[in-house]
Amino acid sequence: LLLTMSFQICYKPCVSTKRSLSKNKIRNCVTNSRCLRSMAWAQHQISLPSYPRGCHLITDRITNVINDSLKDYSVGLCNVFIQHTSASLTINENTDPDVRKDMETFLNLCVPEGSSAPYRHKDEGDDDMPAHVKSSMFGCSLNIPITNGRLNLGTWQGVWLCEHRDNGGNRRLVVTLQGQKNTK
Repeated sequence: LLLTMSFQICYKPCVSTKRSLSKNKIRNCVTNSRCLRSMAWAQHQISLPSYPRGCHLITDRITNVINDSLKDYSVGLCNVFIQHTSASLTINENTDPDVRKDMETFLNLCVPEGSSAPYRHKDEGDDDMPAHVKSSMFGCSLNIPITNGRLNLGTWQGVWLCEHRDNGGNRRLVVTLQGQKNTK
């Protein structure tokens, strides 16, 4: 599913001899000015297949979906948001898969789980509450700079989906692009 929204924000500095302008004068100045720059927005929804528990590199899955929109931006931000509370997103090492395995090991050592874990919330299984804790540690969204139609990640950086459940199921992402479009 692809949702695309776009609009322009036009602005032009107002020249006034008065120290302060009323809200109406500011509004009229912005409304009547010529557009000097345009701000564009695009939004994509991505459905990810079920991944096994652990940390998974998903940068290519995201860029494959957003690339047609992304290439139009000269500068901006890309927000990636996961619509779940038992999985998370982070940016980390994109080359050595051992880093992802070590991160899963670290998380399991930090956050106890199983029937002896000290949690009350166990309605969805012994791995559910620990998954919520791990998700809160990393978070549910990322902001990545856009530069010249590309995500401006570092050389060794990639976007990870951290699946904290044994059987988490499909996961949904909302990717929002905002910024200045290329002038043609």
